[in-house]
Amino acid sequence: MSDTGYGDFEFERKFLVTDLPVALLDEPAPDVIVQSYFLASDGYALRIRLQMPAPADVPRTGAEVLDALSGGFTFCTLTAKGPSNGGTRYEAERELDPHVAEQMVRRGGQHVVKFRHAVWLGGDGWVIDEFLDDNAPLLVAEVERGGPVTDLVIPDFCVTEVSDDPRFGNEALAGRPYRGWAADFEREFAATGPRFLQEFGRNERP
Repeated sequence: MSDTGYGDFEFERKFLVTDLPVALLDEPAPDVIVQSYFLASDGYALRIRLQMPAPADVPRTGAEVLDALSGGFTFCTLTAKGPSNGGTRYEAERELDPHVAEQMVRRGGQHVVKFRHAVWLGGDGWVIDEFLDDNAPLLVAEVERGGPVTDLVIPDFCVTEVSDDPRFGNEALAGRPYRGWAADFEREFAATGPRFLQEFGRNERP
C-alpha cells in the first residue's frame, strides 16, 4: 500500500493540447516510451512499458524505435490496470528487467510510441505525451496526484478535458489510433467547444 493510503489506485486528469508549450518544459529532451498492450478490453489492460531518455534521432514508428534503441531502455514496467472511474484507476505496477521487457514487446501486443515531456506548474507536476506513428500529431497532458485531483489550476495549453473520453486512453489508441478518427473529433470539438469536468471541485484557469 502506498503512503497516501490509497494502495494501487491512481488519480489523474487528462487534457487535449494543440501546441507543445516548449518554453515551459522542465527538461530540454523528453523520454521516449514504447508501450505494448497484451490485453485491452472493457477498461482492463495489461501493459509493458519501455522507457529511456530520448536521443536526438529517434525514429517515428514503433518497430523502428525498437530497432534503433534496442538494448538502451533504462526503465521498464509491467502494469495491470482496471477501468477508470471518475479520475480514479486501479494500477498495479512491477519493474522488469529491460532485456526481458524488450523481448516481450517484440513478441506481441499493440504498440503506442510517444515522447514524454515534463513540466512543474504551481503545486502539480504535469506530463505532456507527444504521440508518434499513427497517433501523431496527438498531444495529451496529464496531471496525477496521490489522491483525487480536485480544485485544479488548468494551464492555458490545455484546450479541453478528455479524462472521461475512453478514446484517449493509451490502450484505446493502441488499437484505434488517433489518425483514423481525428477528423471526426475535430468536428465534434468545433460543434461543442471546450469542456472541463465540474465534479472535481473548482477549476481555475490562469
